[in-house]
Amino acid sequence: MKALSLQTLSLAGAALLALSPAAPVQAQSAGDWTVGVGIANVAPVDNPGTLEGGLKTSIGKNARPTLTVEYFIKDNLGIEILAATPFKHDIKIDGLGRVGTVKQLPPVISLQAHFDTNTPFKPFLGVGVNWTSFFSEKSEGALAGSKLDVKHSFGLALHAGTDYQINERSALRADIRWIDINSDVHLNGKKIGKVEVDPLVVGASYVVKF
Repeated sequence: MKALSLQTLSLAGAALLALSPAAPVQAQSAGDWTVGVGIANVAPVDNPGTLEGGLKTSIGKNARPTLTVEYFIKDNLGIEILAATPFKHDIKIDGLGRVGTVKQLPPVISLQAHFDTNTPFKPFLGVGVNWTSFFSEKSEGALAGSKLDVKHSFGLALHAGTDYQINERSALRADIRWIDINSDVHLNGKKIGKVEVDPLVVGASYVVKF
């Protein structure tokens, strides 16, 4: 998370500037709804944390289908909800290999500014909050038979992307999110460390306006 602090502030600042009166003219109208169906790949940071005893961890990538719903409260300004099917990640410890798996759901609510470029490309920026729920933890390998527990997380989420308008009602979207996910890890009821997952989430989807 520390390594991304300047990037985080820069993107958040850009999102806030985008909401100012100087923002470009209307790309979406107040009262519009959009629904997007796609796929996203969750890629945690390379070194999420060190557990008790100096054991370094790694968390695997995973891709799953996603659904977004956005309502425009003003021209160009929308509130978006991101949902997905559960992501499943391998948990590895250096020197021990894979020690377990965990599933998670990372719903995000964002305030988003959209821009009209007078081209088919319509970029947007967003800032919001995330609640990540971890569940179905399973231990294996060196930790087989132990009770593994990864705690839930609440944090900041930043979003950027662009829509490519196919026609007046539909678009293809490419986007990227950074999500602040920090979770305590417990083994057999005892806290053994914290992991800063802080993933980049890269997605592609088909978006329809209603």
